[in-house]
Amino acid sequence: MAAKPSHRIYQIEDRGEGNKAFWREVGVAWKNADDSLNLKFAVTPHFEQHTVQIRPYDDAVEQEGGPKGKAKK
Repeated sequence: MAAKPSHRIYQIEDRGEGNKAFWREVGVAWKNADDSLNLKFAVTPHFEQHTVQIRPYDDAVEQEGGPKGKAKK
């Protein structure tokens, strides 16, 4: 496993029509040699009502406050 994660894991909560979704970082992932991913969750996401999305790890996310085009609250 690489020293630095290659992806971030987000839990996305739909807040209903007309409202922005809430993006919460819940873990990180590392890409394996066979292109599969190892997932490490900091919290256990609630899957019944939320979407989980894995996005490439980008250091700029820390300065921008969330994934591209999405505002983290």
